[in-house]
Amino acid sequence: MNFSFHPEAEKEFNQAIDYYEDLQENLGLEFAQEIFDAIQRITEYPFAWQSMTSETRRCLTNRFPFGIIYQIVEKQIVVIAVMHLHKKPDYWKKR
Repeated sequence: MNFSFHPEAEKEFNQAIDYYEDLQENLGLEFAQEIFDAIQRITEYPFAWQSMTSETRRCLTNRFPFGIIYQIVEKQIVVIAVMHLHKKPDYWKKR
């Protein structure tokens, strides 16, 4: 199954990479790899993760405090948010 990012999700993903890279060299790269590993798990088992709404699910990352909010749209994974778990929990619902 293929995946794509909602434009706002891609923006917050890139901002998080920059944030972690500013903290420590290569930490941004490690964060990006963690997100892509989680997306790989989602594409392999799209219905295995927690339902947030009737159409939306969330997969948590292992190392960083982030969840990937996604929907399955026409046999494709659409990443709605790369959400820091300490932000407002429902900010992504407007997408």
